[in-house]
Amino acid sequence: MSSTTYQVLIKGKFAELSDEQRVALQAVASRHDVFSARFTEEGTVTYERALNGFTFRVLIPADEKDPEAVVHAMAEELCTAAVRRLGADCRNLQSVSTDRASIKINRKGR
Repeated sequence: MSSTTYQVLIKGKFAELSDEQRVALQAVASRHDVFSARFTEEGTVTYERALNGFTFRVLIPADEKDPEAVVHAMAEELCTAAVRRLGADCRNLQSVSTDRASIKINRKGR
């Protein structure tokens, strides 16, 4: 069996936040802005100070025969854990994945 790596992008919303959670998330928002967005094995959470929602990017290694639903479930588990480490919870997760082997790079001038 061969393996592959999927880039998974998850969009979600924070579960209802208390005033304390809002203050804590806003205090570290600059560490989670769009400029810190990366696809990594640990995943990265990005959000805006308004706290309307967040985005989670992660790389998921998987067997090529794993269905997309399995890849999304693994990514969503990592996403939930990452948001909880920030002191919040999440809801309304929507996942999209891409097999990195299928990404084509067009280089100009070649």
